[in-house]
Amino acid sequence: MTEALAENRRILVVDDNPAIHDDFQKILCNQASATGSALQAAERALFGDTTQSAVRTDYELDFAHKGEDALAMVERALQASRPYAMTFVDVRMPNGWDGIETSRRLWQASPDLQIVLCTAYSDYAWKDIVRQLGTSDSLVILKKPFDNVEVLQLALSLTKKWWLTQQSRKKIETQESTIQERTRDLERSNERLQHEIHERRQWEAELRESEARLSAAFHASPVAIEISTLADGRFVDVNEAFLAWTGFTRQELIGRTSLELGLWPDQLAREAIMLRFYKPGAVRNVQCRLRRKSGDLRDVLVSAEPVNLGAGSCVLFTLHDISDRIQLEEQLRQAQKMEAVGQLASGVAHDFNNMLTVITGHAQVQLMTPGLDPNVAESLREISEAAQAAANVTRQLLAFSRRQVLQAKSLDLNALLKGASTLLRPVLEENVELVCRFAPSLPTIHADSGLLEQVIMNLALNARDAMPNGGRLVVSTSMTDVDERYVQMNREASTGSFVCLTVTDTGCGMDAVTMKRIFEPFFTTKEVGKGTGLGRSTVYGIVKQHRGWVEVSSLPRKGTTFRVLLPVGGVPRLAAEPVAPPPLRGGRETILVVEDEARVRSLVRKILEGQGYHVLEAASGPEALSLSYATSQRIDLLLTDIVMPSGMSGQQVAAKLLAERRAMKVVYSSGYSLGTAGKDPSALKDGAYLQKPYRPETLVRLVRDCLDGNLAAAPSADEATAADLCYRAGLLQ
Repeated sequence: MTEALAENRRILVVDDNPAIHDDFQKILCNQASATGSALQAAERALFGDTTQSAVRTDYELDFAHKGEDALAMVERALQASRPYAMTFVDVRMPNGWDGIETSRRLWQASPDLQIVLCTAYSDYAWKDIVRQLGTSDSLVILKKPFDNVEVLQLALSLTKKWWLTQQSRKKIETQESTIQERTRDLERSNERLQHEIHERRQWEAELRESEARLSAAFHASPVAIEISTLADGRFVDVNEAFLAWTGFTRQELIGRTSLELGLWPDQLAREAIMLRFYKPGAVRNVQCRLRRKSGDLRDVLVSAEPVNLGAGSCVLFTLHDISDRIQLEEQLRQAQKMEAVGQLASGVAHDFNNMLTVITGHAQVQLMTPGLDPNVAESLREISEAAQAAANVTRQLLAFSRRQVLQAKSLDLNALLKGASTLLRPVLEENVELVCRFAPSLPTIHADSGLLEQVIMNLALNARDAMPNGGRLVVSTSMTDVDERYVQMNREASTGSFVCLTVTDTGCGMDAVTMKRIFEPFFTTKEVGKGTGLGRSTVYGIVKQHRGWVEVSSLPRKGTTFRVLLPVGGVPRLAAEPVAPPPLRGGRETILVVEDEARVRSLVRKILEGQGYHVLEAASGPEALSLSYATSQRIDLLLTDIVMPSGMSGQQVAAKLLAERRAMKVVYSSGYSLGTAGKDPSALKDGAYLQKPYRPETLVRLVRDCLDGNLAAAPSADEATAADLCYRAGLLQ
């Protein structure tokens, strides 16, 4: 209790009677004398003899004689932060405010002030007090005359009540402050939560958008992609490209494994990929073979990546079909191989042409000898015919290497085939049915009719040999347009409009290994002695020289189809039609012969001297230049081989000699074609060209016409060869 009173024991006594002030002073400030004996008596009665304890007299009393003074004192105390806890107010005060008015004014100034109205029974009734002051728990009525103990208890209780009221308010204010702070914390937490919710929703929206983009990219990707579980390899998802590539539907794939569906023809191949996958965690471009629903096997590059999905650990497989690329690479290798073989064939033809020039030339020279023994003449003719047959082989080799002379003209392939069909019928067996199907209104092409007839004949004869027990041979024509996509699948093709010649038989057919070699020179599936192996290679060379290509499809016991595609307007210029050869004429001019092959050089000298010409010989370019510089006589014509081992070509020899002898005529000769010799036909604008092997009369006519200036201008690079400057009839006899 004394600890509680220490909180605030300031009491204001408002009474107009100074004696009353003294009474309150005695009661509240000297409690020991007033209450000591009574308390001590009570203690002795209850607890026996006890030690006396002093009661603290620490109430702080202030006195006012009227209400106005009391209000001023209360206001000053509030300003000094030393408020009164309670006040004793006399109801009857004659000067100024009475106790009721004073109480009302004091409450206006200090609402927590505890007021004790001191009144007698004759004063205001309680209902009058309540009517004026209102009901309040801070108002107590003390009846006069009052007891000292009662005053003391009121002072103790009401000061304690005032203190508790302040403490409660302070506690409430603290709690309200705490609540407000907590509310602010909650509001801030709520704002953060709302922000986090907003961010989460935004993140979820972005995630859904990202997943939608990834899903769209996954399903729209042109690369075949599938996702399967790592544990058992069951399909979780596949994209449209994978469905299109495999041929399966989504319902057939999802939930099943690739092994169950037979996609892997070799289960060990998949196990090998998975073993590689487990070690580094990823697989890149492993080549293997997969089977589609249709049953066909395709070469693919397989890559695998680990992914984590809702279904657990998975593997993402990507498939790149490289079957077409492998086919194109094979076509490229085959084309390079054919080109190399063509170069070899052309070189072989060169050596043969040199030898055949000597054989044919000497045989023809001897056949022109008067009074020749008939038996010797017959042998010489056999030698000449055999040499001519060998020359035909070299022409076939040149045809394969696309180095032969073209006599191109505008022609109708249908008309050519109709004429050729009359030639085909006699060479076909009676049990072979020939069927011709020609497309109407076929555009014309620029081609060599003789060479195309050779193509048709070779294809027909091969078809006949493939049908020993009879069958059907169908020859047809059509028109086709080739686009870039088609060219990507066939490296030999080119874009544009093409006339297509198709030759189909119902013979024994070929396997894939045989088909890869059918255009190689001397490759044949026939028995020994029944073919040279140059028929299809000749077809290949002729068609390539006409800027076309050949396509072949065949299966064992299912027959074979050859498709020859020739461009419309493929050769831009027409060659001159052959004319009847004029009579042989010689002369007295001087001719310089430059030839590294001694036997050919000797033969040429013999032929030309037989016609009356004066001949000078040189085995190389430097020797020819030395001979020219050493002689002062006129050299009317230079006959030079193009390719010589001295390091100086025939064209270089001609250029140096023409610088000194401008009137000199030039004839170039070679067992190579110009393309193989590395010469553009238009580069030989200063002379004519003679292809080996040649007959003596061809050489004589060419020399005479060259000396007389009867040759046309040199051809352009678009023509097949500069041999068009020479006598075609002589060259092709």
